[in-house]
Amino acid sequence: MPSDIPPLAHIRFTGTVIEWRGPAPFFFIAVPSDLVETVRRAARLASYGWGVVPVQASVNDTAFTTSLFPKDGGYLLPLKVVVRKNAGIALGDTVTVDIQVAGKDGMEEW
Repeated sequence: MPSDIPPLAHIRFTGTVIEWRGPAPFFFIAVPSDLVETVRRAARLASYGWGVVPVQASVNDTAFTTSLFPKDGGYLLPLKVVVRKNAGIALGDTVTVDIQVAGKDGMEEW
């Protein structure tokens, strides 16, 4: 993140890569329930519509920009194919995730 724009929240957790099947398979890591309120508070300033929360994330030293998706009272971190490939992760893997909730002006790539 640019040094002059501090994150609204910074969280670190370990989670398991899960799959959600819609028209195409999607892979996510769920934000643990004890961190959901932290994300929710930051989202009041960061969210740009329908509950998604812009974040900068890092998994296995692979940094990327995305948005958390609201799901069943919590949030899911989507993992695109390129992120999974670069990070060397697959369905069912347990990984450590660093997330910074960015303000609307702080979404530049790392």
